[in-house]
Amino acid sequence: MKSVCVFCGSSDGARPAYADAARAFGRMLAVRGLTLVYGGGNVGMMRQLADAVLEAGGRVVGVIPEQLVDRERAHRGVSELRVVGSMHERKALMVALSDAFIALPGGFGTLDELFEVLTWAQLGLHHKPCALLNVDGYFDHLVSLVERARVDGFIDGTAAMPVIDDNPGRLLDRVIGLSAAATLSTTGADPQ
Repeated sequence: MKSVCVFCGSSDGARPAYADAARAFGRMLAVRGLTLVYGGGNVGMMRQLADAVLEAGGRVVGVIPEQLVDRERAHRGVSELRVVGSMHERKALMVALSDAFIALPGGFGTLDELFEVLTWAQLGLHHKPCALLNVDGYFDHLVSLVERARVDGFIDGTAAMPVIDDNPGRLLDRVIGLSAAATLSTTGADPQ
């Protein structure tokens, strides 16, 4: 696994734990030599995450739609900034550039990005792991809703569910393991 796409808020949120988690996770990505792919903004948790990766010597690829360059104040200090024409292009490029997807706390944009990659996985359009870093129980109600949808027959029981953990190191280890397994299964390579 070479790159991880992280979805997170364009604000820092109401609890300091959210921004702290973004910074800690960014440092962890850099230390492990993983490239961060993210929404390209220089605001909120997106900025905290990207700056932490850069400060730790890591590589950051930002992908931002033209209409958000000023609104989210495109981060001009990232390793590579790609400006695209629409939100749809942003998500498609982030998927193409990434080996896995991890959501940190965020709002509608974060949830939209998360559910799009989960939907694409369910449809077999990609086989990359999806995960939630459950900071301070932020995703507890979402996890309950998804489980309810599964029990009530709206989500196929065989669909790939996101990895959920409140420990960033353990979450990243699990995602790396799933990414390696997905690569082996799609390439037909022998793990020996």
